Amino acid sequence: MTLTLYHTSHGIYISPLELKDTEKLLELRLNNRLTHEPFEPKRDEQFYTLESQQRIIKQRLVDAQEDKAYMFGVYLLDGQLIGQITLSNVSRGVAQYADLGYLMDHRMQAKGYMTAAVGLVLGYAFRALGLHRIQAAILLHNEASRRVLEKSGFKPEGIARRYLKINGQWQDHQTYAILAEDMLPDEHK
Repeated sequence: MTLTLYHTSHGIYISPLELKDTEKLLELRLNNRLTHEPFEPKRDEQFYTLESQQRIIKQRLVDAQEDKAYMFGVYLLDGQLIGQITLSNVSRGVAQYADLGYLMDHRMQAKGYMTAAVGLVLGYAFRALGLHRIQAAILLHNEASRRVLEKSGFKPEGIARRYLKINGQWQDHQTYAILAEDMLPDEHK
């Protein structure tokens, strides 16, 4: 899938991660391992290898072909990979939704980059993929993610108790969602 979406006023673009991006993705993961650890599942050492990151990208490329998931890199306009954003668990039929997940290099946080990337992904999800709903779940103490979602128009829906095993413990998550009609002009509703 060749696709690049730009948000030039924020100085970023998103594009599907490809095998040529494996080293950049591994570097992003390694540089943020400690800062992201409290917000992610426990990872074994194998996860932090080129082979593992290559497998992840290969699987996501297959997932995109099968309309199951879409993984994008978040890049500065100079091509530096600063984050990753993924639509996963795409559900069709009567559901028409997907889950949103993302990570940003800790050195690039609080600059509006992820909010801009979320806006680009939402436009793609609602317009190109024809989805009706995008949902996300964040740890209750993850203030940075909460701000990104709320700035992007997501609405809180409730607390999912002991929802995901993060950093080795089952933890509660705040669920959020945004609907196509929250974003698109009336003619697209």
